[in-house]
Amino acid sequence: MKWQFAANTPNEIKYVVCNADEGDPGAFMDRSVLEGDPHSVLESMAIAGYAIGAKQGYIYIRAEYPVAVKRLNKAIEQAHEHGVLGNNIFGTDFSFDIELRLGSGAFVCGEETALIASIEGLRGEPRPRPPFPAVKGLFGKPTLLNNVETYANITQIILKGADWFTSMGTEKSKGTKVFALGGKISNTGLVEIPMGTTLREVVFNIGGGIPGGKEFKAAQTGGPSGGCIPAEKLDVPIDYDNLISIGSMMGSGGMIIMDEDNCMVNIAKFFLEFTVDESCGKCPPCRIGTRRMLEMLEKITDGRGEEGDLEKLESLAENIKAAALCGLG
Repeated sequence: MKWQFAANTPNEIKYVVCNADEGDPGAFMDRSVLEGDPHSVLESMAIAGYAIGAKQGYIYIRAEYPVAVKRLNKAIEQAHEHGVLGNNIFGTDFSFDIELRLGSGAFVCGEETALIASIEGLRGEPRPRPPFPAVKGLFGKPTLLNNVETYANITQIILKGADWFTSMGTEKSKGTKVFALGGKISNTGLVEIPMGTTLREVVFNIGGGIPGGKEFKAAQTGGPSGGCIPAEKLDVPIDYDNLISIGSMMGSGGMIIMDEDNCMVNIAKFFLEFTVDESCGKCPPCRIGTRRMLEMLEKITDGRGEEGDLEKLESLAENIKAAALCGLG
């Protein structure tokens, strides 16, 4: 995707923002980076600020990550001591600083425009786009907004070159992706794989297979906005386009494995309960529609399902997806 910033004007204010509001159930990739190597993100944000002419950056991080917050604050202090952040960096006329903003646990603030509203001190609700944040973002100014993993890659790409990075992955999805592997899997934890790796390799080679000799049923990716990948799709290469084509999505990188004992209807109900709780209520199709969907799933799991319920669920889901402003759709 190519980003186009608003035309430069003398002394125009711009911002660099890092989305560290990792709210998907089972996802902890960003936390690992921020706790283990916070300087990789700070340095990359400063480079991004230099590239676009910004002097101020913000990291929006969930308050439920106290260790990451503590280490980020320490890293910012160290960056000031070594002249990586602050005024006249390395004796140049470039100045850049970074501040933390703590989220209050709202899943919707992982969506970029809701995140921006929250930093501004407003209720975390998504805004219609266009205008996109690159043109009119934080405080109405052009804003570069990326997630933790994207920023963490920048310094390595600069050091090793673009050819090194693009040598990994697929034609349309370059590089690697970090997944939080969890659920019914022998080896849980963080895994980094080249784009294009199959789900079979992740589950059975890296993850060690399903405990107890049980059969693999599905892998849930993309968080509450994603979907489930069934066993017949185990050999589909993992990249952005392929996951969307089989009814799921990459999302932040959570991957929850399910075995033969899992009920897919109950799985759907679990994620829908989460969606209902986390809806900000701004979009009526989401605020009302997700509750109606949950009621229908509860009816089915209680044994009161009727013919045509699945068609109604599919129709509701499509309407919500088409009308909602954020990823909950």
